[in-house]
Amino acid sequence: MGDMVNSSIEFHPKPQQQREAPHVGGFGCTLAELRSLMELRGAEALQKIQEAYGDVSGLCRRLKTSPTEGLADNANDLEKRRQIYGQNFIPPKQPKTFLQLVWEALQDVTLIILEVAAIVSLGLSFYVPPGEESEACGNVSGGAEDEGEAEAGWIEGAAILLSVICVVLVTAFNDWSKEKQFRGLQSRIEQEQKFTVIRNGQLLQVPVAALVVGDIAQVKYGDLLPADGVLIQGNDLKIDESSLTGESDHVRKSADKDPMLLSGTHVMEGSGRMVITAVGVNSQTGIIFTLLGAGGEEEEKKDKKAKKQDGAVAMEMQPLKSAEGGEMEEREKKKANVPKKEKSVLQGKLTKLAVQIGKAGLVMSAITVIILVLYFVIETFVVDGRVWLAECTPVYVQYFVKFFIIGVTVLVVAVPEGLPLAVTISLAYSVKKMMKDNNLVRHLDACETMGNATAICSDKTGTLTTNRMTVVQSYLGDTHYKEIPAPSALTPKILDLLVHAISINSAYTTKILPPEKEGALPRQVGNKTECALLGFILDLKRDFQPVREQIPEDKLYKVYTFNSVRKSMSTVIRMPDGGFRLFSKGASEILLKKCTNILNSNGELRGFRPRDRDDMVKKIIEPMACDGLRTICIAYRDFSAIQEPDWDNENEVVGDLTCIAVVGIEDPVRPEVPEAIRKCQRAGITVRMVTGDNINTARAIAAKCGIIQPGEDFLCLEGKEFNRRIRNEKGEIEQERLDKVWPKLRVLARSSPTDKHTLVKGIIDSTTGEQRQVVAVTGDGTNDGPALKKADVGFAMGIAGTDVAKEASDIILTDDNFTSIVKAVMWGRNVYDSISKFLQFQLTVNVVAVIVAFTGACITQDSPLKAVQMLWVNLIMDTFASLALATEPPTESLLLRKPYGRDKPLISRTMMKNILGHAVYQLTIIFTLLFVGELFFDIDSGRNAPLHSPPSEHYTIIFNTFVMMQLFNEINARKIHGERNVFDGIFSNPIFCSIVLGTFGIQIVIVQFGGKPFSCSPLSAEQWLWCLFVGVGELVWGQVIATIPTSQLKCLKEAGHGPGKDEMTDEELAEGEEEIDHAERELRRGQILWFRGLNRIQTQIRVVKAFRSSLYEGLEKPESKSCIHNFMATPEFLINDYTHNIPLIDDTDVDENEERLRAPPPPPPNQNNNAIDSGIYLTMHATKSATSSAFSSRPGSPLHSMETSL
Repeated sequence: MGDMVNSSIEFHPKPQQQREAPHVGGFGCTLAELRSLMELRGAEALQKIQEAYGDVSGLCRRLKTSPTEGLADNANDLEKRRQIYGQNFIPPKQPKTFLQLVWEALQDVTLIILEVAAIVSLGLSFYVPPGEESEACGNVSGGAEDEGEAEAGWIEGAAILLSVICVVLVTAFNDWSKEKQFRGLQSRIEQEQKFTVIRNGQLLQVPVAALVVGDIAQVKYGDLLPADGVLIQGNDLKIDESSLTGESDHVRKSADKDPMLLSGTHVMEGSGRMVITAVGVNSQTGIIFTLLGAGGEEEEKKDKKAKKQDGAVAMEMQPLKSAEGGEMEEREKKKANVPKKEKSVLQGKLTKLAVQIGKAGLVMSAITVIILVLYFVIETFVVDGRVWLAECTPVYVQYFVKFFIIGVTVLVVAVPEGLPLAVTISLAYSVKKMMKDNNLVRHLDACETMGNATAICSDKTGTLTTNRMTVVQSYLGDTHYKEIPAPSALTPKILDLLVHAISINSAYTTKILPPEKEGALPRQVGNKTECALLGFILDLKRDFQPVREQIPEDKLYKVYTFNSVRKSMSTVIRMPDGGFRLFSKGASEILLKKCTNILNSNGELRGFRPRDRDDMVKKIIEPMACDGLRTICIAYRDFSAIQEPDWDNENEVVGDLTCIAVVGIEDPVRPEVPEAIRKCQRAGITVRMVTGDNINTARAIAAKCGIIQPGEDFLCLEGKEFNRRIRNEKGEIEQERLDKVWPKLRVLARSSPTDKHTLVKGIIDSTTGEQRQVVAVTGDGTNDGPALKKADVGFAMGIAGTDVAKEASDIILTDDNFTSIVKAVMWGRNVYDSISKFLQFQLTVNVVAVIVAFTGACITQDSPLKAVQMLWVNLIMDTFASLALATEPPTESLLLRKPYGRDKPLISRTMMKNILGHAVYQLTIIFTLLFVGELFFDIDSGRNAPLHSPPSEHYTIIFNTFVMMQLFNEINARKIHGERNVFDGIFSNPIFCSIVLGTFGIQIVIVQFGGKPFSCSPLSAEQWLWCLFVGVGELVWGQVIATIPTSQLKCLKEAGHGPGKDEMTDEELAEGEEEIDHAERELRRGQILWFRGLNRIQTQIRVVKAFRSSLYEGLEKPESKSCIHNFMATPEFLINDYTHNIPLIDDTDVDENEERLRAPPPPPPNQNNNAIDSGIYLTMHATKSATSSAFSSRPGSPLHSMETSL
């Protein structure tokens, strides 16, 4: 039966194909066939290929391509393939339209309140009570004798609506331009991704989007596969398919066992060639993306529900409304499988500050409204003893609406909507400018975190050095050559072996090409160390190309590719006599241990004992290493034809070698690096070098760079020694031990990727210093992924970096240069300072406006600053000032101070002094004008004006003076560290100048021609000069404040600390989590367009898996428990009704147990069993114990030991 089924499968396609051939453009495979082929794995796939096509080369013939030559680079053919099989491009999600963004900006709570109030006010103003009764309602409509005035009642409502529309449009436009910027950035990242294919027998780098079905692609270590394909030939290929399957084990791929390569997976080892069979939406990644497209809409709906639930939070956090909520949710989910990075320092502080200010504003506005209403009611109905008449109701309601509007305006001014805007503008501006400094920022907050960096763990090769390697010394035939030997000085046998060993035992993609320009250096393509060796052959007047043509890549019998564990690479070829020869090259101290012979000057073998090896290390290798050279050993071994060795037993095969040569490769330090490192050290940043190189080489380079200085107390360790020092007897890493090592550690040599990750994690988790360290890491290899992800900021190399490293990083250095990191630090600090400047300015405005509105309302029943005026102040002060202050360019002086650190408050003492100092000045002036201004200017008093009275000059002067003071204070706000010269560098920022002048211009228009809507009456030139004079007084007053030493003002509190660890109990954390996450979502809305890629898929698969296995029910929640503290703090883990839930062995134990739980017991001897039990217990009861009272985890409580044992 099975045969029949199979045969039926074989029968159908053939006639169909004959029929379809003309449709499919003459190709022997349909799109559907290829899609179904790619869904098979392993043996099934092989069987299908054999049944349908014979073998892979049969598939290539059907696709009209050659396994060795690739496609002919013919535009028509490529276009035809794109039409039939699709393009390698996954269409992105539709961006939000401008109208959608407008609608979202309108959702703002305070704006909605204002709109409602304005509409009510509008409605009431059209209602005219019957004339004769107006007397009965008191002096309510007094001043409405002029016909014009009564009609103008609607203007205030209309003006409020208009200004709301302004605010909404500005917000929406900001969001829209931001989104546009990110899409541009995203597409730039995508364009930079290239992949190697063979066309016309030539290796070409083509953009990933240009790949077509039938292309022959070269895959190598560190690639992120851009399309699905079938392996034609592979060497020791291992793929990490976790992004598709969730399995973390690497999968071995080979043409005869499992040839299916899938898009979105990472090549972890080896190399090979594949024929591309599916691209774009037809590839495995693309299929999942199309499924997700349908999922997107449901996400949006869920998100809306979530929005409703936290309305209370939304009220306070109102300005931080996310523009792309749905996507954010997805991002949160996607990140579920990655330990969540701690929230960026700045976001933490800002969120907290914004919430506090919002609460204060709410309280103030409520009090204002209550006082106004009470005053009015008491005066009208108690003092004047009037009766509430039915026909007067609209008039009274109109008063109440007016009071309500005043209250809302106080709230609007109190809430700093400008904060998130300032952060976004500042970050977006920095990101744009950082592109010019060769920093491609992938995650917005990385830019600001970088300003707080206290440690940088840098790679050596390519970052501190030029990554253009050359062989400068060699040890051949018992002789140590200090420069390149003459070919005649070497025995032909040695020379021949050396040329073969280097040419064959290196990636065939590595080449040295002739220079592009006359007189330039030859171009090095591929692995730089291999390029140095190939260059060595060329220097010996031989050529590697003929050897490679004689033994092409598919004739190689077995390849053990280089990886971080082996630290060597070996290739086996078949000899003409049927035997085998293995060539090996690698780190000299590792490979020499496997050598038992060495070639002497005549090219004959002589024994190489451990004693000879120690001799050689002392006399040859150490001197080379101390010159900063990297030493590579080249060796070979012959196997007889009689018995073929077991190739999988690598230790047996790569052993018993004969050493041909040891070469010293120089990688010169980049000329600009020592200066950059000096800048870092001056800025309070410790630079550490983490490298896989020999310790002597590393130390020599570190000294040249200035990482270690003579006479300093520092450590240079090898990976082994490092591990010995930080692990206990059981081999577990102990934080206390690590804390003894890392502060002095400057160089970590011969380190494995895990050592790098351990070091980074250890420094981040350390609590020894006064503040937590903020660590930046650079990496280029696939194995650096974990360290890059763990670090606060991960830098990947744009040129030498693998796709995996780039995917894990936050910033990509497009020129692979250490100096760009210093630029990033400068920009990061600048972002932080820009936001502080804006805060200083914004809070002064808020304090003054709220106090003026509040006291004015209480004393004169009417706010001196009208609703529309407040909105204008709010608009210029928030939106424009954030633009002006957030775009200050950075200066070198930023690198002269130490990093701020995580716990330093946003608002320093100096800033607090400035805020309060300027507030005192402004309030004094405004209240003076309010109460005695009419005498001074000899004008009518504007106080106690009836409801629809015309605008008074008095209040116009107050409004104008207020704005003038803000304008000049904006100049003061440019400096936050108490500098004297506030004009320093003002002309280097054209945006700032144009905004200040622009605001001034609009203010003139508003005052002179604003009339009724803005409650302004035109002022005379003399009055204008007085307003200006008071404004300029701000600058003088600023100098006075600067003279007061901050140290004397002990009473000033700093504000805006990061959320401290101690102040939050577990319960608060449980509640706070929702609030903070909401705010964090909002504050991060800029980064959303980033990381859509593959992580989304991982989540989908994780979700499916989680459903399958019920064990995870209690334990796996979307926010992954990245560390034991979060683990305890998330609500479902608060261990409550602790005693009831323990599965008791025997009822009589109850009292004992309770006693034992209350008193912190000595750690029991069977702690491990406890751990196991408690683990089980947790799974069972995690869900039950989510509700009742929290059992806080103190270090003494049994809970704590349980935490740690978990």
